[in-house]
Amino acid sequence: MNNISTSNSIDNTSNRPRSDTIDLNDQSLQVDISDALSEKDRVKFTIHSKTNMPEFDKNDFSVVRQHEEFLWLHDTISNNELYLGYIIPPPPPKPDFDASRDKLQKLSDDEEIMTESEFNKMKEELEAEYLATFKKTVAMHEIFLQRLAAHPEFKTDSSFRIFLQYENDLSVRGKNKREKLADMFYSLSKSADDMVLFNTQKDIDEFFEHERLFINEYLNHIRECTLKADTMTKNHKSVADSYIKISSGLMQLASAENSNLKQFLIKVAECLEKARKFEGKAASDEDLKLSDTLRYYMRDTNAAKSLLYRRSKCLHNYEIANRNLDKARKNNKDVSIAENQQQEACEKYEKISKLAKQELSDFKVRRVAAFKKNFIDFVELQIKDAKVTFNLIYAYFFVVVLFITQ
Repeated sequence: MNNISTSNSIDNTSNRPRSDTIDLNDQSLQVDISDALSEKDRVKFTIHSKTNMPEFDKNDFSVVRQHEEFLWLHDTISNNELYLGYIIPPPPPKPDFDASRDKLQKLSDDEEIMTESEFNKMKEELEAEYLATFKKTVAMHEIFLQRLAAHPEFKTDSSFRIFLQYENDLSVRGKNKREKLADMFYSLSKSADDMVLFNTQKDIDEFFEHERLFINEYLNHIRECTLKADTMTKNHKSVADSYIKISSGLMQLASAENSNLKQFLIKVAECLEKARKFEGKAASDEDLKLSDTLRYYMRDTNAAKSLLYRRSKCLHNYEIANRNLDKARKNNKDVSIAENQQQEACEKYEKISKLAKQELSDFKVRRVAAFKKNFIDFVELQIKDAKVTFNLIYAYFFVVVLFITQ
């Protein structure tokens, strides 16, 4: 069980620039996850909110929520017809600590064949990995809420208000097998429609045609960057694990030596232990500031793509309504009904087009600002880590020179 304070979030809205259609510095509703408790099969998030909005009953309040309730909030907003023209923030991924738990269990099983020093080092490394995963989970849930709180429409949503201030359990259940199967068929159908309506059909509006081409290409690039960043992080973690084994081996060798070589081996082992901690921290920093940033905006770009898909579908329905109206006029039958359906489809298409233009423009501003902030933080950490590396290398060569001169 882990209890951790998370006052710092990944995406700080106070550092974002202002766009023409949305105030990204708006502080009327501030939301953060002030605390989180990890149990065996769930994580409880303590959500703290401060606001001066009249829609809320209080100015300062806290509630405890679980992951399923975050998914309920996302589904509720996604299924609201009023929000068809908006980019729906992607839901936070499900907390997954199984891999870390399996490694800890395997480590316990191998305890008898490992030295005490190697076992303690591996345990410390796995605990640090578990804590890093926990922090990532909290950050992803927090950024989802902060995206909603920064949006002029979502922050006034009744479901969002209930989520933030209703102090009791929301009694949200997970989806059953039938609902999951229905979601799977919907995804397959949407993918097929996506190929026809989105990827192959040229848009009559130059702005949306440019956005369609850009998002398709951008999504491919960011997906590739995410895979490469994950590979780099994984390699850093592998290096840290290797340092543990080498350091433990040198300590065992030193225990069998009675010459001057013993002190040399101990000093080298200590340098490698410091390097191990550094590599582990560097891997965590890369994962949080680089990989997670890329992974989040890969999912957010998919959300923007879904908006374009919904608009294409509205255009398709509008064209069908026009054909039905022409057919009704030729047959002189049900003309008024067809005219109403055509008018409704036209209004829906024009509304979603107007909102989508604003949303896609804001998406660019928000994305650039978030990348700039997180990449600057990442580079600053890289510089700091490079200084640590230099000091470790200097200490290692000092030990080598000292041994040679003796």
